[in-house]
Amino acid sequence: MSNSYRALTRKYRPQSFDDIVSQEHVSNTLLNAVEQDRIAHAYMFCGPRGVGKTTMARVLARVINGIDDTVDGEALNQTLNIIEIDAASNNKVEDVHHLRESVRIPPQNGRYKIFIVDEVHMLSKAAFNALLKTLEEPPEHAIFIFATTEPHKVLPTILSRVQRFDFKRIAVDEIVTRLEKITRDEGITIDHESLHVIAKKADGALRDALGLLDQAIAFCGDHIQHHELLKALNVVGSDRLFEFMGFVTQRNSSGGLELIHTLLQEGYDIQEFLVGLVEHLRNLYVAKQSRKMDLIEASAETKSRYQKEAQSLDATDIMRYLYLVSEHQIKIKEVSQPRISFELMFLKMVHLEPLDGLKKLIAKVQVGGVDVSDAVEAPQAAEDATETSDAIEVSKTIEEPEPAQESEPPSSTRKEKLSFLDRIDLGAPSLSDNQDHTKETTPSTEAEVPNEAVEAGGNEQVQPEEDAPQKETGNNDQKQLSFDTITAAWEDFVQGLSGKIPKILELQVERVQPVDLVGDVLKLECDNPLSKQMLDQQSRELCLHLKDHFGYMLRLHIEVINEHAAPKKEKNSYEFFKELIKKDPILKDIVDKLGAELEY
Repeated sequence: MSNSYRALTRKYRPQSFDDIVSQEHVSNTLLNAVEQDRIAHAYMFCGPRGVGKTTMARVLARVINGIDDTVDGEALNQTLNIIEIDAASNNKVEDVHHLRESVRIPPQNGRYKIFIVDEVHMLSKAAFNALLKTLEEPPEHAIFIFATTEPHKVLPTILSRVQRFDFKRIAVDEIVTRLEKITRDEGITIDHESLHVIAKKADGALRDALGLLDQAIAFCGDHIQHHELLKALNVVGSDRLFEFMGFVTQRNSSGGLELIHTLLQEGYDIQEFLVGLVEHLRNLYVAKQSRKMDLIEASAETKSRYQKEAQSLDATDIMRYLYLVSEHQIKIKEVSQPRISFELMFLKMVHLEPLDGLKKLIAKVQVGGVDVSDAVEAPQAAEDATETSDAIEVSKTIEEPEPAQESEPPSSTRKEKLSFLDRIDLGAPSLSDNQDHTKETTPSTEAEVPNEAVEAGGNEQVQPEEDAPQKETGNNDQKQLSFDTITAAWEDFVQGLSGKIPKILELQVERVQPVDLVGDVLKLECDNPLSKQMLDQQSRELCLHLKDHFGYMLRLHIEVINEHAAPKKEKNSYEFFKELIKKDPILKDIVDKLGAELEY
């Protein structure tokens, strides 16, 4: 019985243009050319595997020569008028010479003699060149049909002599429709989800899909079940992908590690799982952002499940997961322990802080005084603060000013918040950043002012009296530091750097001099660009030492003395002697009369 069995890929090979799936742009053009008697002498069929290139060539040969449908497509090669050649095994110059001799022989019956050359890109360069003349000016009865999956390997001189047709990949839905028809004809029972699994694994090739269906029938029999099909084809089902992402969103590390162990025990390849996971995350993003569910290649039931699962995820979180998995998909090919690397990727996804949590944390910080406009959300943020230990600590630090804020009018609260922001030390270089002033204006001290004001019963009157001395003190501190003070203590500062900084940097500091103080910017001058480069690189460290010495945080601006002036060129002895001759007429007469010259 096995001798009479024919695989589905051979049994259901198309016999006419109407049977070819998803290549209407090619079949319609060729059919019109035949009807209008405008048949070219050479065609090139390009495209991925399993999309019908060789089948289209056989159908075209059948239509041109008017061969009956009773003759099978594979039997066309046995006729004398249709010659099919495999260029992978006949790629030498001698094979092309034999082909040229065959071209000269007219057809035995019919009008044309057709040569189908499959995988033509396998011909050598010498073989292509030997075919050029015959291909450009063949006999009237000869037609060449080339098929290739790699047209970029074909010489441009060949491509310029043929009509090129590019075949496209077959869509999943079209493959599913074709498989449904074949399973009905074969009496096979299969669910729609299983057909989608086969069509997606075929990757746009109908021939591959028929081969997978043949394999599934051999494993499952006439009644194909979805779970049995996944085992037969070793395909990661959508249920496993949904389960994996469920463990990620639920922060269930132990469940996810157990699932990974189960997948490896069942023989699933990690690389294949990551490929499926990338597509799964992409489908979740499409379901979240787009209403066009036709962008997802899946059954209607799976599409609805994608829509349901996407509602609980943020689009930004999906993109973060997608980026992490796609990066790991590339790196896992090079690691020595793929399983551990895969588990680490899962744990990263589990512990990746969701965007919703970050938004809540930002809201709690804003309620604490950074953004007054969102203060109305304080009660809700206080409830959310109990979710994490970090949020609890933040909420504790902002509980003290609340009584004063409730008793003050909105305008006073706004003023207090802004003055609090003005006194926050964010580490930016500032002339008013002395240590005493910072200690006097800490948030804790500011928090005590409203409480005292409430006890006194005059909140609006006490607050300006507390602010005024602080502002006056800050202005006095700024006036204390002058350029004269810096120049007077500069030598002491340079000597104090001994042993605190590298010796080479200390030597460079000794070569600079302060020239001006503008605000908190101290201008220095050095004598060469190298010193400027070294000082610029270590300016942060020098600013810290300046703060320790003078009590103020300064910024440095270093310039080179006469940096833009052109350097004077030193004169050699001969040029100097020439200038002396021009200036001294007596010396010029001596040189002219005696022929004196400078020896050097």
